[in-house]
Amino acid sequence: AERRLVETEKSKGYLPIDGTPVYGQCVQRLLLGADSDLVAAGRVATSHTPGGTGALRVAANFIQSEFPSARVWLSQPTWPNHPKIFEAANIETVAYPYFDAATNGLDFTAMKAALEQIPAGDVVLLHGCCHNPTGIDPTPEQWEQIAAIVHERGLLPLVDFAYQGFATGLGEDAVALCALLGQCDELLICSSFSKNFGLYNERVGALTAIAATREAAAAAQSQIKAGIRANYSNPPAHGAAVVSTILQDADLSTQWETELAGMRERINTMRSLFVETLQAKGVPGDYSFITRQSGMFSFSGLTPEHVAQLKQEFAIYIVGSGRINVAGMTETNMDRLCSAIKSVVS
Repeated sequence: AERRLVETEKSKGYLPIDGTPVYGQCVQRLLLGADSDLVAAGRVATSHTPGGTGALRVAANFIQSEFPSARVWLSQPTWPNHPKIFEAANIETVAYPYFDAATNGLDFTAMKAALEQIPAGDVVLLHGCCHNPTGIDPTPEQWEQIAAIVHERGLLPLVDFAYQGFATGLGEDAVALCALLGQCDELLICSSFSKNFGLYNERVGALTAIAATREAAAAAQSQIKAGIRANYSNPPAHGAAVVSTILQDADLSTQWETELAGMRERINTMRSLFVETLQAKGVPGDYSFITRQSGMFSFSGLTPEHVAQLKQEFAIYIVGSGRINVAGMTETNMDRLCSAIKSVVS
């Protein structure tokens, strides 16, 4: 794809403020499907942003501008950069329960109870799949219940969708979007191609706004573009051109989906091997919950003390919360990793 771009590029001119229309169409097809009624109705507007983080910041600016009294509710825990992004935009953040440390699973009862108390007009940030940092996602049935609460309470859902294709599959991972769009007229989606295309350093993301009407979508996009213009003016071209080139070519697109599936399967294989190796070495505790998580990350159950000891004695680096990057595991380092964990846990 890059060779094609080098051979055919004729300009270094600026892109439009919200990026090229073809890139927006590619993003929308991935998020909503090729035959989306929402797209056909003109209710969807997409802006090309510098990565998923850029999409979140553009969304934050839009929320602060159009809904200045709204608070943003974040899962506890969430990606550590989430509160910083919204606080930098002068938006108050509040936490809702998510992780149950006792079961290493989702505390859905507490989550539901908290969502049911959020005032109308506030924003609730939801991880579309592969929750970061826990790796724990709601079931399809739970997503339907979440969507019903969001609709009934009059909340604005903001979906951070950075890992599409890393849980079960490109279409399957959109289960949260399907549930929310089945009940909510308005939605903001922050998506990224850093992970599923491996384009980290190209900063390729998008903010997609879904509105109740064509006119509302156009009005929202106008305000989003005003925020972009005052921020970075217009997005970088190359990474989005790579994505668009691949997604518009049937052969390249098939190759990409095959490679993405290979990455997803490798990570899931490492999860299983990790649990099996821990068990084989007799590490105290039940770590089977790790195989029920998805995506690149896992809350391992290791304490800050365990993490510090792994760093000091074995040069194994894990986030203080116990979050492990499963993608960093390999068949060759698994034995050493699990032996070290046995040492510190025992």
